[in-house]
Amino acid sequence: MTFVQVIDYETRRFDEMNALIDRWAEQSSGRRTATHTMIGQDRDARTHYVDMVEFPSYEDAMRNSHLPETDRMFQEMVALCEGMPKFVNLDVVRDEHLNKQLVERVFQEALMGGDMTVLDECFATNYIDHDASKEESTVIGREAMRADVETWRSAFHMTFEPVARLAEGDMVTTVWNWRGTHDKGPFMGVAPSGKTYEMSGSTTFRCLDGEIIEGWWHYNPGSLQRQMGGSGSPYGS
Repeated sequence: MTFVQVIDYETRRFDEMNALIDRWAEQSSGRRTATHTMIGQDRDARTHYVDMVEFPSYEDAMRNSHLPETDRMFQEMVALCEGMPKFVNLDVVRDEHLNKQLVERVFQEALMGGDMTVLDECFATNYIDHDASKEESTVIGREAMRADVETWRSAFHMTFEPVARLAEGDMVTTVWNWRGTHDKGPFMGVAPSGKTYEMSGSTTFRCLDGEIIEGWWHYNPGSLQRQMGGSGSPYGS
């Protein structure tokens, strides 16, 4: 179970505190078990800070606390604080990244499930799509996304297996393995054969206000066409 330690403290020497945390991260490299840190400053009391440090488990946090670098950092941290820091230990019982959920809906319900209404719910009307494999590499408009999905789904029964899904800021990147059985209709000039093909790629979506506003697709349709017996050109030439 993911574990988060919250450290609540007052300091007028945050620049020194920041440098202390940087030194700890450098000195504990290869041994620390913390995976994510975040520091917040109170808007109403500017000397009040809250640190949130994430660990894979409580046991990992305890191993981290026993490092000599961690003990040394704590002693120096106390010297920089106005009073003793307060600690709150939390077992994480719910952890959701809403932009990840938004992107998951696109892959599961629209691309694989065929529910085109999901595109209207998830993509902005002025969505910007970037796909270097196309002659027109940048297209604006949600309807272009719909046309792409319908083109692929009209040819293949297909799945996307997410290898990894990473979120940072307003960006969500999915690394995927695609598998498609060509049994529904022609694709890139090739008639359906019933054969199954595979391809890997990645998609990065930028999200704003609960909608996807921009996307970047990276894959090799030429490789897919060569598997299908074509010329290897994404445009069938």
